[in-house]
Amino acid sequence: MSVSSKKIVTLIPSATEIVAFLGEKKSIIGRSHECDYPRDLNNIAKLTSPKINVEGTSGEIDKQINTILENSLSVYKVDVEKLKNLDPDFIVTQAHCEVCAVSFSEVEDIVCKHLNQKTKIISLQPNTLAEVFDDIRRVADDLKVDNVMSNKLIKNLKTRLENIKNKTLNLKKKPTVACIEWIDPLMIAGNWIPEMVTISGGIDTFGKPGNNSHWVKFNEIRNHDPDIIIFLPCGFDIKKTKKELDNLLKKDSIWSTLKAFKNKKLFVADGNQFFNRPGPRLIESIEIFAEIIHPELFNFKHEKTGWINFK
Repeated sequence: MSVSSKKIVTLIPSATEIVAFLGEKKSIIGRSHECDYPRDLNNIAKLTSPKINVEGTSGEIDKQINTILENSLSVYKVDVEKLKNLDPDFIVTQAHCEVCAVSFSEVEDIVCKHLNQKTKIISLQPNTLAEVFDDIRRVADDLKVDNVMSNKLIKNLKTRLENIKNKTLNLKKKPTVACIEWIDPLMIAGNWIPEMVTISGGIDTFGKPGNNSHWVKFNEIRNHDPDIIIFLPCGFDIKKTKKELDNLLKKDSIWSTLKAFKNKKLFVADGNQFFNRPGPRLIESIEIFAEIIHPELFNFKHEKTGWINFK
């Protein structure tokens, strides 16, 4: 297979970003409805659509998803006919979360029933930063990207990460941080997020590196009373998260009892574009954390585009 004839379908935003990062954007012929970065993807066929109303609040979305999963259904619909017509050589997807993208088992089933045996599925399943780098390297190997180029690209990411780590490693003052991945019900961000907080010079109050995100009660947040609270809901941009938090704080004044609220250390970050996509832009996500946690040390100019001070 020549480089020019490569046909790639990406079914999750992080996959699209990884493939594009490796210089293979022109080979992408199909994508998920959520794949919106790099920005110029409009002419690439959309192959998925949600079965829920994604414009709802986090509480409404949670109820819809639970109803679908309780009936053993997929949260997303795949346009199988369109996928068959594209006849891809590679499908890059994930086996990490059935809420984040088309389930891996469904992709396997579609390939088995509707595509020929030459279609290779590349499945991403990272839980840590090291595994994200491993996934980027594995995609590069499977797509036969030039080793020298891919190694250089990955090294550049790691250098940016190490530069932040070196500045924060020996700090005497490291604030406690809570990262909220979902608002209603409350969920603590896990997987690569706690590790990123540590690199950025914070102490993650609830998350454990490599462990899945988990539900939490407000009383647990109040009992630990972290110095900083960062809201980065999966799939939500800054505007949507801010609107939901505005309503939450008007309805429930109990949040005003927290140290982070009183000290104006409540932050909103763009969870959709950054933290929830385990690909090359996690380095920018670490930069955002660094700016929030240690503004006296870092200014990568992500404020307003990647995060805001909510309170």
